[in-house]
Amino acid sequence: MSTRAGSWSVAVAAALCLLLLDAVAFAQAKNFEDVRCKCICPPYRNISGNTYNRNVSQKDCNCLHVVEPMPVPGHDVEAYCLLCECKYEERSSTTIKITIIIYLAVVGALLLYMLFLLLVDPLIRKHDAYTQPLQNEEDSEEMRPQVDGDPARGNTVLERVEGAQQRWKKQVQEQRKTVFDRHKMLS
Repeated sequence: MSTRAGSWSVAVAAALCLLLLDAVAFAQAKNFEDVRCKCICPPYRNISGNTYNRNVSQKDCNCLHVVEPMPVPGHDVEAYCLLCECKYEERSSTTIKITIIIYLAVVGALLLYMLFLLLVDPLIRKHDAYTQPLQNEEDSEEMRPQVDGDPARGNTVLERVEGAQQRWKKQVQEQRKTVFDRHKMLS
């Protein structure tokens, strides 16, 4: 099961690397502008509504400088431009790129950490012969003896997690035994 999960993790990491390389290549190929004027013009007479974008300065952000080609004849230009709503927009593409790179780096690091844990965890863990799945009521009474005073056991994070896991398993076993005892009494 762990080899299947490990190969799946490698495939996900490879796909993520390919996506990252593709995103970087796309970002370098396309030149993004950080400022623009966006005019949204509603329908006017027999002309459908449209949105116009153009890279102009903030003082030139109006219908006359952005809407090209002008869809109405010369005498209707003023009425048409009064209906249009123009907004000047700024963004920092450098900040966006840095944020995406940091995000992808964190996700990549987490995937590598997961892969590391999948590969190293079976080597670190010892096979625990005392924990077996519950098959019947008699098996639930067999519990792993507590080894609190064992000086050979260290105080690593993995061992603390294993200890908490063992306590949780013991509680589950006790709850199962209680449920089976009540079930016998009711039967």
